[in-house]
Amino acid sequence: MSAVADEESEVVNTRLPQEVGGEAAVAAAGIASGNRHPGQSIFRLTRNFSVTSLIGIVAVSVALSLLYRHFAFTALIENEARGNAALTQGFANSVLPGYLDFVAGASRYDRNKLAGLPEIARLRADVQRQMGGLNVAKVKIYNLDGLTVFSTEAKQIGEDKSDNAGFRRARAGETASDITFRHQFDAFEQVLVDRNLVFSYIPVRAGQGAPVAAVFEVYSDVTALVEELERTQFRIVASVLGVLAVLYAFLFLIVRRADRIINAETEVERRANEERLRYQAYHDSLTGLPNRTSLIERVGEAIRRSARSGEIFALLFLDLDSFKDVNDSLGHPVGDLLLKAVAGRMQPVLREQDTVARLGGDEFVVILPFLRRTEHAAIVAEKLLMALSGTPYSIESRELSVTSSIGISVFPDDGKDVNELIKNADAALYHAKRMGRNNFQFFSEDIGVRAVANLSMEHSLRRALERGEFLLHFQPQMNLASGRTVGVEALVRWLQPEIGMVSPAEFIPIAEERGLIVAIGDWVLNEACRQNREWQRAGLPAIPVAVNLSALQFRHGGLIDNITAALRASDLSAEFLEMELTESVVMQNSESAVATMRAMKEMGLHLSIDDFGTGYSSLNYLKRFPLDKLKIDRSFVRGLPDDADDAAITNAVLGMARALRLKVIAEGVETAQQAEFLRQHGCDEIQGYYFARPMPAEQFARFLQAQSALVA
Repeated sequence: MSAVADEESEVVNTRLPQEVGGEAAVAAAGIASGNRHPGQSIFRLTRNFSVTSLIGIVAVSVALSLLYRHFAFTALIENEARGNAALTQGFANSVLPGYLDFVAGASRYDRNKLAGLPEIARLRADVQRQMGGLNVAKVKIYNLDGLTVFSTEAKQIGEDKSDNAGFRRARAGETASDITFRHQFDAFEQVLVDRNLVFSYIPVRAGQGAPVAAVFEVYSDVTALVEELERTQFRIVASVLGVLAVLYAFLFLIVRRADRIINAETEVERRANEERLRYQAYHDSLTGLPNRTSLIERVGEAIRRSARSGEIFALLFLDLDSFKDVNDSLGHPVGDLLLKAVAGRMQPVLREQDTVARLGGDEFVVILPFLRRTEHAAIVAEKLLMALSGTPYSIESRELSVTSSIGISVFPDDGKDVNELIKNADAALYHAKRMGRNNFQFFSEDIGVRAVANLSMEHSLRRALERGEFLLHFQPQMNLASGRTVGVEALVRWLQPEIGMVSPAEFIPIAEERGLIVAIGDWVLNEACRQNREWQRAGLPAIPVAVNLSALQFRHGGLIDNITAALRASDLSAEFLEMELTESVVMQNSESAVATMRAMKEMGLHLSIDDFGTGYSSLNYLKRFPLDKLKIDRSFVRGLPDDADDAAITNAVLGMARALRLKVIAEGVETAQQAEFLRQHGCDEIQGYYFARPMPAEQFARFLQAQSALVA
């Protein structure tokens, strides 16, 4: 922030912020509104439908396949279990009665003896005769103790199956069945390979209603049935997939058509949003007139056109006389209505090729291209004065009479670029005000008068340096989350013995023009470091002090040495010194600026960009600078929270700072509403009259001490 930054303005938007480039303005508007960048892809309905449909088809097919397999195999097992039970019951009725006593008493034999008993041989012959030619692969007979009394696989005779769950269920009177797959299986007369088998544990009774006398385990070969079930399963799943594929193709055509319609509508909406954002970026939200960004571009076009054709064009800088009184007495809403009415009166006076733009507050600029003589600009200026002041304005049942003043600069005599033309028109405007207002004035050099005034100011400044007439005031910086003072900015003041306190707005420009700003800046740097260290020695909380660097100081070859000397002389740690640089300073020679800033960061200093948004900084360059903090310019804070443009720009800066991991401080905060808006939108710190005015060192020490006592 420049040394005049503490001169808080009392009129909303009365001074002109520096322009932000057109592309940056559009980008900032896009960030603030949350709209999608044109290059981003829009939602594709067809793609989403295809993915979800294919997943659905696969899921349905898998589920159907599993369900079919479950029910089919359950039915197969139940059917085989019934068959095995019937077969076992037939065997039990015809053959088993002669063996029941043997089966019941088999537990008294050891395993080897049991397998050699003649009853086993006769039982094997009866089983083979009874079940030969059937799909039975193996038969086992258990007594109620779980002893394997008989098995078609002889080596299993004598095994204990009392713990087998299927055996226990059959002994309790239930039939238990399941299916299994065996790579190798010993059947009646051969070894089976890779077979599906259903095995059943079946209770056997001596007669109807008799208790269970034995348990049969029967294995039946169902490999052929399983293969047929799997073929049927495949045919069903294939048929379902075919039907789903046809349905998918039909729905795909419908969805693709719908997708094209939606995308076309989305594209129309995107373009409309794009146009709206561009309009917002290039037009004033209150009056609908072109804003500064648009003005800069149009003046640039006029310069290029006039340079080719040799024609002249004029720039008329206009503002309303005593507009501050309207705002103060009737309120800003009435002032806004007046500004809209003024804009409405200006346009009918101008030609179609002329441009009228609002810069902010009550400031307007008119571009008059294709002029043959400068007198034509005077004619238009006179018409504008008459149009704006001839008839009172009817605003909310009030009759308001206002006048205006106009300053005129002409290309190429009064400037070769946009800034020079606007600056000179602005200077002419203030000359018109000094001439009594409600008139227009052309820019003129007035070399003699200005030279004498500037020479006198320069002499007084040199004498002030020699006599030590400068002093520092300090303005606290507050953390919005905690409410505590976390920093302070050092602001230079000039106490001139003959006339008293001189405004920084009067002497800083002359000091910069004459090169005295380097000596003044060095004094400010040393005094700020000394004072901060003195506060620390007095036991006050250690906080960083912010010092502004002018363009001349920044480009000065001894800057790093001067900072080092100031820190060493004051014994102040570098972490308690913050250097504030303006956007224009770092952008004049960005490569050199980056090197200087990195050198300062290596020293441990904090770096911030002051008056952010009022210069010409490129966001591509900004991310390369080793910064810690951005300071939002007061011109954007002044309109918060009501001014939509200021709110959009502030939100854009806050969002960009978060993306770059930078802290943000807003200067010029004068109201609780502004502070609350900034707090809600993530601003870290504020500085302004709402928190505290700039004050002498002794008063600031008492301020900080009192705040510390409250916190303690």
